[in-house]
Formats: sequence, structure tokens, C-alpha cells
Amino acid sequence: MAPDSRAGTPAQPSDTVDVAHLVTAYFDLEPDPDNVDQQVAFGTSGHRGSSLSTSFNEVHIAATTRAICDYRKEQGYDGPLFIGRDTHALSEPARATALEVLVANDVTVLVDDRDGFTPTPRCRTPSSAPTRASSPVSPTASW
Repeated sequence: MAPDSRAGTPAQPSDTVDVAHLVTAYFDLEPDPDNVDQQVAFGTSGHRGSSLSTSFNEVHIAATTRAICDYRKEQGYDGPLFIGRDTHALSEPARATALEVLVANDVTVLVDDRDGFTPTPRCRTPSSAPTRASSPVSPTASW
């Protein structure tokens, strides 16, 4: 695959996003559960969407995290859950939402002790047996 012709050049204004606008939309816009375009949609590595189109918002993250809590309880998982974050603009707000739900459901949560970026594969450890911990979670716009 040939590199993009713009590789190594400065970003254009059309390449940038208004992060404050994305974060505000994450918290303020409420998805319509009857609108298929605003429902939780999973891609190859997780939930896909944008806060601006009301397809990746706090309500989505709270609901999917609650589903993780319910699944862990049903399966008898009582070990810690590893949570990461990455460089996507909505990763930190989504992580905060997920942490609130996890703690409210008495899930022990482990985070990177350096508060660094920790994409999901980095959270995996050979000792994460199903009876001890669930799969890691990395809240991001592709979560």
C-alpha cells in the first residue's frame, strides 16, 4: 500500500475536530432508542459512533458498561477488571462514565498506575483467567 500523498504534511483545517464540541455532545445529546442510527453499533474492535450524531454518548457507555457488570455477575466473575484509555477525544469522558458504573456495581477496577494511554491489548495479562477477571475494557470512540 502506497503512503497517502499528504503523509508528513501539516493537518488541514478540515482534518481537525472541535474536541470541546465532541465532549459537550457526549454528555448533552440523548440518543433516540428507536432510531437505528443512534443505537449501539459494534465494529471490529468495539462500539462505533460519534457523539455529534448521537451514536456514541454517555447513555451508550453507561448501558454497555452496565451490561458488562451484569454479565460478570451472571458468570460469577469477581476478580478485577482492567480499564484502559487511548488518545481518542472521547476516551477520557467515556472512561469516567464507565468507572462510575463499575464502582457503583462493586467491580474492582485496575487502571494504569502512570495514568498513561493503555489500549485494550496492553491491558491483557496471561494471568487474567475467566474466574479471576473479565476481559479488559478500553473506552474510546471505537469502544
